[in-house]
Amino acid sequence: MENQISSKTVEAELELEAVIGFNGHVPTGLKCHPDQEHLIYPLGYTVLIQAINTNEQNFLHGHGNNVSCVTISNSGLYIASGQVTFMGFKADIILWDFKKRELIARLSLHKGKVEALAFSPNDLYLVSLGGPDDGSVVVWSVAKRDAICGSAAAGLNVGNATTVTFSGCRDEMFVTAGNGTIRVWELDLPNRKIWPTECQTGQMKRIIMSITMAHDDSFFYLGTTTGDILKMNPKTKLLADAGPAKDKFSLGVSALKCLKMGGLLVGSGAGLLIFCKSPSYKPLKKLQLQGRITSITLRGEGHQFFVGTEESHIYRVNFTDFKETLIMTCHFEAVQDIVFPFGTAELFATCAKMDIRVWHTVSNRELLRITVPNMTCHSIDFMRDGKSIVSAWDDGKIRAFAPETGRLMYVIDNAHRIGVTAITTTSDCKRVISGGGEGEVRVWQIGCQTQKLEEALKEHKSSVSCIRVKKNNEECVTASTDGTCIIWDLVHLRRNQMILANTLFQCVCYHPEEFQIIASGTNRKISYWEVCDGSVIRELEGSSSGSINGMDITAEGVYFVTGGSDHLVKVWDYNEGEVTHVGVGHSGSITRIRISPGNQYIISVSADGAIVRWKYPFAS
Repeated sequence: MENQISSKTVEAELELEAVIGFNGHVPTGLKCHPDQEHLIYPLGYTVLIQAINTNEQNFLHGHGNNVSCVTISNSGLYIASGQVTFMGFKADIILWDFKKRELIARLSLHKGKVEALAFSPNDLYLVSLGGPDDGSVVVWSVAKRDAICGSAAAGLNVGNATTVTFSGCRDEMFVTAGNGTIRVWELDLPNRKIWPTECQTGQMKRIIMSITMAHDDSFFYLGTTTGDILKMNPKTKLLADAGPAKDKFSLGVSALKCLKMGGLLVGSGAGLLIFCKSPSYKPLKKLQLQGRITSITLRGEGHQFFVGTEESHIYRVNFTDFKETLIMTCHFEAVQDIVFPFGTAELFATCAKMDIRVWHTVSNRELLRITVPNMTCHSIDFMRDGKSIVSAWDDGKIRAFAPETGRLMYVIDNAHRIGVTAITTTSDCKRVISGGGEGEVRVWQIGCQTQKLEEALKEHKSSVSCIRVKKNNEECVTASTDGTCIIWDLVHLRRNQMILANTLFQCVCYHPEEFQIIASGTNRKISYWEVCDGSVIRELEGSSSGSINGMDITAEGVYFVTGGSDHLVKVWDYNEGEVTHVGVGHSGSITRIRISPGNQYIISVSADGAIVRWKYPFAS
C-alpha cells in the first residue's frame, strides 16, 4: 500500500548548484572550446562544460557508463563523446549540439569501449576507434548521423590502435596509431571504403600513446611509451626524425600538441611539461606539474593553454612566461566522507585515498590539502571547537590535524586491528569514538597532551560503518555491516539496546528529538527504530536498486536526505515517509551525504571522485 501512495506524489527536481570533479585518467579528455571561453571535460558518466571566466557549469547527461573519450569539432558546433560498457555490449558514441547543450544522435557500433574520436577539419566526418575487444575503426557522416564505412584498425600481427587524429586541412585523410602500428588512412567516399597505408619506422618498434598533426599536414608527431617522439611524413609515410636521442621523457610521452608557430608541447608520464622543437627535441622550456599529464589543449593559437593531469589537476599555462596556475583540483579516487564544521556552512572537508581536503563551499576552491601517502582515509570529523580534524585511516591509526595549517597534532597508533572505519567526536571535545574493521567500538579520552583509551566495546562481529552521538554525549549509536545497530551508554560504557535486521547497515541518524533513529543499508530499506526498546516503527522502500550508503537529517528533524548506489540524492519528509525531491547528477555510487548547518546546501560525494553541491529545496 505504501508503494502505491508514494508513486502518486510527484517528486520535484533537486537544483544542482555545482560539481567539483574531473576525470584526469581519460587521455586528451580536457578540451578547450574554439570560442576560448569554455572547457569541456569528462566526469564519470557525464561531460561537463565549464565557462572559464564565470565558472558556470552545464552537464551533458546521456551515457550509461564512464566516458572514455571526448572531442570537439573545429567549428565548435559539435561535441562527441564515447563510453566504456560491459563485455559484449555496444558502447555508444554520442554527438552533442554545443550551443543547445543537447544530444543530437547516438552512434553505436563498437563493442566494449570507444577508444578515441576525431572530427574532420570541416565537420564532415567523425572517425572512431573501438577498444581492445572491438579493434575496428569507423567513419561516420556528421550530417547523416550514420556510419559510412569501417575496417579493422590494425593488422593481424600487431597490437591495438589506441589513438587517432584527422588531417589538419583535408577531410579525407586521418591517422591511427597504437601498439606497433601507425597507419595513414584515405577515405574513398564514392566506394564507401577506407584504405590504410602502413607507415615504415625501420628498426624502431614503439607503442604509441599520443598523436598530433601539424596544421598544414606537413608532418605528424607520435609520442611513445619509451619516452621519445617520432616525426612522420604523411605523404611519403616515412620516418622524418626521432628524438631525443639521450634524455628521454620519463614514463612515456602521454600528451602531445603541435603549435602553429612551430615546436611541440610535450607532457610526460612523470608530470613534466616541455616545449621543444624537432629534430633535437631538447627542452627549451620546462615545468614540473603534479600527476601524469593526460591532456594538453590550446586556447586559441596557443598563447595560453590548459593541462590536465591524472591526479585531477587542471592548470592554465601562459606560453611566454611558462608559469602554471592551478585553476581546478578535485579528488582522483573515491571520496569516502564529507563533514561540515559545527555551525558554519562556509567550509567543508572531504577525505579520499591519501588525502583530506578542506573546501570553500561557495567558490568550490580547495583551501587545504593534508596528504598521508599510500594510506586511505575512511572517515573524518571536526572537533566541536574547530581546533582539529580527526581522521580514521586504514593502517589502524587515528590522526588529528590542525584545520588551518594541516599540521599533524597527534596520532593514536594501533587504534584498531583491521583499520579504523568510522570516527566521531563528542560535543564537549573530550572524547573521540572510533569503530574498526574488526567490529570494536573504542572510546578515547582526549586531553591537552594525552590520548587515553577509556573502553573497548566488543559486540559487533564485522566492521563499524557509521557512529552518531546524542547531543548530551551520554549515548551513541553505531551501525555495522554485521546487520546490527547498537545503542551504547557512554556514561557506564555498556550496551543499552541492539537492533537486528537482515542487511549490512551503512548509515544511521538520530532524530533531533533523539527518541527515534533511522538506519539504512544494503537491503535498500530505510527503517525507523525506537531508541528505548529497539523496536521497528516503520520501513520505507529507500531505493529501487543498490544500497543506501549515506544519510543525514536536518536540525529540525522535518526532512532527511539519502544517497546510494542508484546515483540519486533523495530528500524525504520524515513524518510522511515520502520522497519530496530527487537529485540527478552523480555518475558513481554516492558514498556519503550531508546537509549544511543552516540548511542552505546538500553536499553529496561519490565513488567517481565527484563532490556535488545541491540547493536545499525548502526555505530554512
